[in-house]
Amino acid sequence: MPEPHLVAVLALEPVVGFDLTIPAMVLGMAQTADGARLYDVRICGLSTDPVASTGGFAIVPQHGPELLALADTVIIPGTQIPGPRYAGTLPAEVAAALATIRPDARIISICTGAFVLAAAGYLDGRRATTHWSFAEDFRALYPLVQLDDNLLFVADDERICTAAGLASGIDLCLHILRTDHGSDIANRAARYCVVPPWREGGQSQFIDRQVPDPGSDGTAPTRAWALRHLDAELDLATLAAHASMSVRTFTRRFKAETGLAPGTWILQQRLRHARHLLETTDLPVDAVAHAAGLGTAHSLRHHMRGELGVAPMAYRRTFRARPLQSAPLATASTG
Repeated sequence: MPEPHLVAVLALEPVVGFDLTIPAMVLGMAQTADGARLYDVRICGLSTDPVASTGGFAIVPQHGPELLALADTVIIPGTQIPGPRYAGTLPAEVAAALATIRPDARIISICTGAFVLAAAGYLDGRRATTHWSFAEDFRALYPLVQLDDNLLFVADDERICTAAGLASGIDLCLHILRTDHGSDIANRAARYCVVPPWREGGQSQFIDRQVPDPGSDGTAPTRAWALRHLDAELDLATLAAHASMSVRTFTRRFKAETGLAPGTWILQQRLRHARHLLETTDLPVDAVAHAAGLGTAHSLRHHMRGELGVAPMAYRRTFRARPLQSAPLATASTG
């Protein structure tokens, strides 16, 4: 049986404690059907001295920076380390530690860990994300990075990935599980953590904004109804009528509650349903497209290529449930 995939989580003081624990909880708990661990998640520091957290406690890493040279995946959780976070510079000891990472290793940041990757030059010319509240600072410090602060995570090439803030680290770790081992294991991990296996929308739904008018029932009932009728015509007028609102009022409240325009949200849900059908059924692509409300196989291919960069059948081959106890872990260099 192959050794578990080694994940090194680098704690940089002051580290965000919540971010630090996500990989161990999501990846570290992932197992094959016969109980074999898929990931060996270890915490390391620039030394084995205690590392202060932003929450008023310290953690004692069991490993020093030498672990980075061995790791298949390196994760940088959120941190308020001054140089990368406020000056756009990388401390010499951090640069030396990062320089030991294998060229084929996967590198991940969670929240403000993206500042460290950007300071090290890993994100130059790449799409990336970080917590929405730090986006303005990030853009000022790292103009070469294509920052998109509406995304929950960016995993364009699967080698260098960035998660937005805090709980979006869970979203990215579940995505890594899906990519490495398929939907069944990722869904099992999500159930264990009592979180959805895939969250809709982006960070914009969490940014402080004016809430809907007091006493309103909101658009939630209509969203729930739409999810049960994705194969039907769901234009804006139909949705507004179901909510007993004018189109203008419905659009305003919908965006206030979800952070998305109604049409964008509907398309996301249709693609999500299509992906579920591709993963769990043998339906032809035409039937999947019809059931998801996307009309034709051509339309489904168009939207999946635009959203995911992959065709429906390629997606099915990648994420279809398979005998997981013997499935090899995808190497970090593929992507």
